[in-house]
Amino acid sequence: METNNVDYTELSRAIVLGASALGAGTAMIAGIGPGIGEGYAVGKACESIGRQPESSGAVTRTMFIGCAVAESTGIYGLLVALLLMFANPFINKVSG
Repeated sequence: METNNVDYTELSRAIVLGASALGAGTAMIAGIGPGIGEGYAVGKACESIGRQPESSGAVTRTMFIGCAVAESTGIYGLLVALLLMFANPFINKVSG
């Protein structure tokens, strides 16, 4: 009868690294939403300014604030991806 000598520490480490890579990839999908939202907001702002040019200052100011808030979502997604790839907090939890 053969015995399997499996190094569970290395297997656990590989699973954590693989799951972290999948999580980082999923977190980068968060960059799609702000791009679509900002494009839509800028398009609607241009449409609004075209209809009422006298309100361009208020529309532009509101658009920039909205775009900054939307962009923060993408930056948070990038931060999570970078943390998972380069400063993985879960790799220290693997006993070894």
